[in-house]
Amino acid sequence: MSETKVYLNGEYLPLADAKVSVLDRGFLFGDGVYEVIPVYSGNIFRVQEHLRRLNNSLDDIRLDNPHSSEEWLTIFEPFLDKSKDQSIYLQITRGVASKRDHAFPEQVKPTVFVMCSDIKPFEGKFTGIKAITLDDTRWQLCNIKAITLLANILLRQEAIDEGCAEAILIKQGYVTEGAASNVFVVIDGVLMTPLNDGAILPGITRDVILELAEKQQIPCSEQVIALEALNAASEIWVTSSTREIIPVVELDGRVIGDGKPGPLFTQMDALLQAEKQAYR
Repeated sequence: MSETKVYLNGEYLPLADAKVSVLDRGFLFGDGVYEVIPVYSGNIFRVQEHLRRLNNSLDDIRLDNPHSSEEWLTIFEPFLDKSKDQSIYLQITRGVASKRDHAFPEQVKPTVFVMCSDIKPFEGKFTGIKAITLDDTRWQLCNIKAITLLANILLRQEAIDEGCAEAILIKQGYVTEGAASNVFVVIDGVLMTPLNDGAILPGITRDVILELAEKQQIPCSEQVIALEALNAASEIWVTSSTREIIPVVELDGRVIGDGKPGPLFTQMDALLQAEKQAYR
């Protein structure tokens, strides 16, 4: 696409021309889900895993998927550019009802929106970032990739206001995830991440890292991580689909390790970059 276009309910439109009704339940209630999928040189990374997570989120909010996997791939195709790395954003809301009412409307067609953006290198990737710990004040259904992100936004902004790039969230004394990421720690040479027990978003990058670690026989585990263990870690990472793996070199004003990205980060990042090459 030579000009910036988006997909909205079956049409490819210039971004400025894409309009959604003020009665859309996504606008009124945040009643919808979304996915962000990386694309490398025109090849979609782990697309079936992302679409599976989309299906799970839709099932959890009791909304049928409006498209099959094959139809989604057809929708994505016009956005793909082999000359660059991109991210696909897709959003599905319950649709437009005749009035504002909390109850699910009957016979309403979901609103489907897709756009694509270039992935730009994250400047903190090889120098590391600062983070703070905050109480996890979000709702309980964090396993749903819902568009209702106000709680995450407020937590992330609190971190930004403190000169940090991310907030690592603590619930009842235990690590859950970042405001916009999953969390890994390295303790005594073992790579650890919190359990996928419904209290976190099941991140695709998170799963890829665990898969690669197991293939390379890097000691790793999914387990409960107490705040005390987080503070004892020699390495801390936050991960997401577009930022990949980002090392945390300072937490709550305290230097992690030697204040530089650690050796296991360097190894794992190299493994992830090699995995991406299969999609180029």
